[in-house]
Amino acid sequence: MTRQDLDRHLQNHTTPRAMALFGESHFFIDRYATALARIEGASVLSMYHDEYDFSTAKAHLSQGSLFGDQNLLIVKHEKKLPKAELDTFVELVGKNPDNTFIYCYVGDDVKSVDTAFKGSHAGSVRFYSPFANEARAILLQEAQKAGVQLDNQAAFHLLDIHNNDLSLACNELSKLSILGKPITMKEIDEHVYGLSEIKLDHFITQVIEKKEFLPSLRHLLESGENEIQILTAISGFLTQLYLFHISIKIHGIADSALVLGYKLPGFIEKERASLSIKITPNGYKKGINLLLDTELKMKSTGSPDQEALLLSALLKLQSVL
Repeated sequence: MTRQDLDRHLQNHTTPRAMALFGESHFFIDRYATALARIEGASVLSMYHDEYDFSTAKAHLSQGSLFGDQNLLIVKHEKKLPKAELDTFVELVGKNPDNTFIYCYVGDDVKSVDTAFKGSHAGSVRFYSPFANEARAILLQEAQKAGVQLDNQAAFHLLDIHNNDLSLACNELSKLSILGKPITMKEIDEHVYGLSEIKLDHFITQVIEKKEFLPSLRHLLESGENEIQILTAISGFLTQLYLFHISIKIHGIADSALVLGYKLPGFIEKERASLSIKITPNGYKKGINLLLDTELKMKSTGSPDQEALLLSALLKLQSVL
């Protein structure tokens, strides 16, 4: 079905109880998952990414409700779930009118995502990225809800910084609301980081997870990043991970607002928290010292082969983490 069809189902309370939400717009996936999950008194099991466990999810939909309430299962994952597992969930929903299953697939390969969602009790929607004017209108609506004074020009600029990703743009609103004043392009430039920052973070994650990073490094250098900027960005990122590591040890939770003073988008916060606990305190010490020593060497020697120094440091970093 289309997004408009789903809107009509929601309005008429006729939405299929097993729904697959997928496509290019993570904003719409999250928005409609929230709308579909508004079931009063439901017993809810939410599984996001690596939290997913088939046996636990199946048991949740298999259990009976003592009070006649619904069992609601929400699974959000960037990887496709096996069709056999999805078939099981859809079948359990079909057998029990008190069951609801919402599958949010946020990966890039959308082919055959919804093949299991067949029958009168099942449905699916592929969400496409909204056109610029629609995205701007939605962003302005979300800004009004968040109490942020955002004009048209600033809204377009915020979307442009995030390559028209509505989810990322809307996630910035809570940070901008703290300023307590009308938001112009100036405030956005001062307080918002764009997709270039996120792409750099992706590269740094490749390095820290000891994956192949050379193609990404070449791309960054060709895009205008210089070796010292990349090195200092890695140092800052690793220091931030260490703060997450300490916060989790002390408080038992990963709260980016506690660590950074502002809230990161949920999926980024989860990724950084997960990554932070994989590195030992000694690994942090060796890694940060290595990066600082390399930065000093780059700045003091004026070596013409900065790329070789950076590559050597990154390979050593992977060995000490």
